[in-house]
Order: sequence, then C-alpha cells, then structure tokens
Amino acid sequence: MSYTALYRKFRPSSFEDVKGQDHIVTTLQNQIKAERIGHAYLFCGTRGTGKTSVAKIFAKAVNCENHVGGSPCGECKMCRAISSGTSMNVIEIDAASNNGVDNIREIREEVDYRPTQGKYKVYIIDEVHMLSIGAFNALLKTLEEPPEYVIFILATTEAHKIPVTILSRCQRYDFKRITIDTIADRMRELLDKERVEAEEKAIRYIAKAADGSMRDALSLLDQCIAFYLGQKLTYDHVLEVLGAVDTEVFSKLLRQLASCSVNGVLETLEELVMQGRELSQMAADFTWYLRNLLFVQSSDNMEDVLDVSSENLKQLEEEAKLIETDTLLRYIRIFSELSGQLKYATQKRVLMEVTFIKLCRPQMEQTQDALLDRIRLLEKKIEEGDFGGGAQQKVVYVSKEVHEEVKEKPELPKAVPEDVRAVVKDFRRLTNEVSIMLKNYLKSARLSVGTNGQLLIVMPDTVSAGVVGTQEHRQELESMISERLGKKIEIEVRQAENGRRFEDCYIDLEKIICTDIIVEEEE
Repeated sequence: MSYTALYRKFRPSSFEDVKGQDHIVTTLQNQIKAERIGHAYLFCGTRGTGKTSVAKIFAKAVNCENHVGGSPCGECKMCRAISSGTSMNVIEIDAASNNGVDNIREIREEVDYRPTQGKYKVYIIDEVHMLSIGAFNALLKTLEEPPEYVIFILATTEAHKIPVTILSRCQRYDFKRITIDTIADRMRELLDKERVEAEEKAIRYIAKAADGSMRDALSLLDQCIAFYLGQKLTYDHVLEVLGAVDTEVFSKLLRQLASCSVNGVLETLEELVMQGRELSQMAADFTWYLRNLLFVQSSDNMEDVLDVSSENLKQLEEEAKLIETDTLLRYIRIFSELSGQLKYATQKRVLMEVTFIKLCRPQMEQTQDALLDRIRLLEKKIEEGDFGGGAQQKVVYVSKEVHEEVKEKPELPKAVPEDVRAVVKDFRRLTNEVSIMLKNYLKSARLSVGTNGQLLIVMPDTVSAGVVGTQEHRQELESMISERLGKKIEIEVRQAENGRRFEDCYIDLEKIICTDIIVEEEE
C-alpha cells in the first residue's frame, strides 16, 4: 500500500477533530441541531486552517441519518459514502482550474435535480476568488435563491477579491491562524499514533515555523521524520532539515552588530552559507528574534507572551541590555524589508551581506533612525575617550573653503618606492589568490601611493572600503604580498571622495607603472 502524507492521513473527519476553530464549529453545530441551515457559506482564512475539511464535515453532518449533537455519526451509509468520495450529494469544484462561465452554467443546470439520497446537495467551491467576473455574475442568481435542497460553501484565502454582491449573499466565517500550542498538541497526538519519538523543543519549532497552518506543520513534520527515519527527532535535526538557524547564532550576530564588527558578521554569515542554511528563513527568524528582544525591553513578565523557556527568557533579558530601543527598531525595520526582498532576489547572499554592513555602518543611511544610531555611536566613543580615526578606515572631512584649495591635481612623489612599484605590477595577479569575497571587492580598487610611501587602495564607496579596510583583510593582503614577492609594505585603504574623480585626488599608480614598462620594451 502506498504511503499517505500525514496531513491527508489525519484529516479531521468530525467536528471534534477540528483544532483551533471552536467559534466556527460551535456555530455550525448549533445550526444543524436547530435545523437553521443557511443556503450559502463563505469560509475565509489563510492556508491550512481547516476550511475545506470543515466544509466536508458540514456536508456529512447535514446529510447524516443520525447526527449526534450536530456532528456526523460517521457510521451511516451517507457518512461512509461522503468520506470515501463516492457520494453524488457532495460536489467539489476547484475554481482555479474551472473558473469560466460554462463551468458555472453546468452547476445551474445540475441544481434543478434533487439528490437521490440524503437531504442536501452540497457544492464546495474551493479558491472561489479565482472565478472570472462572468462566472461570478452567472453564479449570482443561483446563489441568492437556490432550491431548498442545495447548499453552497465557498472557500477562499483572499476574500477581498470576491465581489460585494457575492459576499452579501453568504454567511461569512473567518478561520483564524492556529496557535503554536494547539499545533504542538496535535503533533504530539499524531506522533504517539505514529510511534515516533521527538523532543519538545523540536515540536514547538515546527509549530512556530508553520505560521498558524496545521497543514504546513504536518508537512514539515512529515519531512523531518522521513529525513531521520527510525531516529528520535531532535531540535538539531529539525534545524538541519528546514535550513534554519539556532538562536545561539542570533545571539552571536547581535553581539557582533553591537560592536560594529563588519568582519565578524560576515564570517558568521559565511559559516551559515557553507552549512547550507536557507537565508530567507534566517532573515525571518532573526526578525522574530529581534521582536522578542523588543518585547523584553518593553515590559516585564513576558514569558507567556514570548512562548520561550525561563532559560531563554533570561538570556533575552541579558541581550536586550546590549542594544537601545531605537537601534533595535532600526534593525527590525531593515530585516523586515530584507525578508520581502529575499523572496525575489537572485543574489540572496550579497543582499544579506550588504544588510549586515548597513547595520554596522549607520552612516550608509540617511534615515532618521540611522542618524540617531550614528549619534549614539559618537556618544559611546566620547564616553570611552576614543577620539582616534580607527584602524579600519580613515575618514577626512574638509570644509568648503579648504576644499576649493585642494582641487589642484596631486603631484607624483619624487621617488616611488621600488617595493610599491613591484607590488603594483603584480597586484591584479595577486588578487586572484585571496579569499573570494575580498577578490570580488578588489576588482573595483584603484592604486596610488601615500606621502609616507605606503600603498593606497582606493575603493569607490563606503561598503567596499569598509570590507577591504578591515584589519583581517589588510593583513591577508600584506601576508600574500610578503609570501609571493618577498616584499613587506604598508597598506592603507581609503574611500574615493564623493563627487570627485579619482585622478583629481590621487596619482593613478597602475597607469604610470604600465607606461614605464611599455617605454622600456620599445627601447
């Protein structure tokens, strides 16, 4: 016998099996018990919340020969026929593929014939928002005054796309997203039946990842069980199968962001990429993690609201002290935007890297919260007595009056050190041997010489200058040059001045060295 997916195998067959929709189940049961059954229903809600399942159970209940408390008995001839899909009284229509006027006209012709068995003919139209305008118009009259033995149940995930004329003819029921606790309880019940052992932490992570959809939760659970068939399902197993990231990594990233360590966050991201983690899932989870930190900052006693253990709550409280609320709100805004962008991005890793650099370098943005973050960093430096320019990057601000005086083209030093000349000649070949990320950034680098004979690497923007200018990357370049050419030189990374050409500010050393080589060959 072929395998049946968990969400199909354990599809609710009675109202008692439906989880998280008590407000709808109770109303429908009361209607059946009081025999106050409507002629048209609209079931709205996100995917996997039980719309189609409740529609089928309702179809069984109204045709059941001896329903109990408004629920189908499941034993009579009509219940068994509807459950097996052989009953002519329940007609399911997929509006996504049957959305034309002709399909609705067929329904209008069929409703004239009474059911051969049972009391009602029930038409379940799934994804009804996919019907064309003509099909909706053809459905209007029948939906308003159907025969007394016909019930229409329309199911949709996008109620706003349904015409008002249709909405006004239906009883509307909104299916809520199912809570994490409800999904976790249902999964424990099914795991016991399937005789699969699982950690509580693993179950709750799957429940959270399902985002309120019971069907999604069971599909993810099915996937995790299949990957580790016959083994206990652990939290680490779930993270590996779903390509997710542990909260300890988020804690590490937060501390690196708080210290503005560009190199640190990029190395951590590199590790996650090499482990095969899904970046879209990581962005969503990190946003959720930041949201939890904001909740901890906003109020005390948040354990029940956050749905975390006492140990995790204590860790969140400690980490919440590392970051100010305004900065945290900026992080949440940036990552919320990133989550939407990653869905359609072809270069997800690059987009993620740029985002992390933005968080470490508030000066890259001109928004109000970014400016506040820059002020906070300056205040922190003043408190710590750090008045230096920093080892990573030198930023020089020139007043307008001085700027007019320095517009003259720079002059070539009287003597360019031979070591610098040797490096410039082989620079492009050497860059092919450095790490991939550094290599990609160095493709846009321009070379010049400083007043003290140091090699200047001039980058076109803040991002590239911030990456190449880190201490680790400069050391990597210096080590590569020393090893390959036997030359030890000082390297300084700068950013090109905004609005000015490279040639107006620096000597193009590559151009001069190449010209010297050409002259020597002609002689």
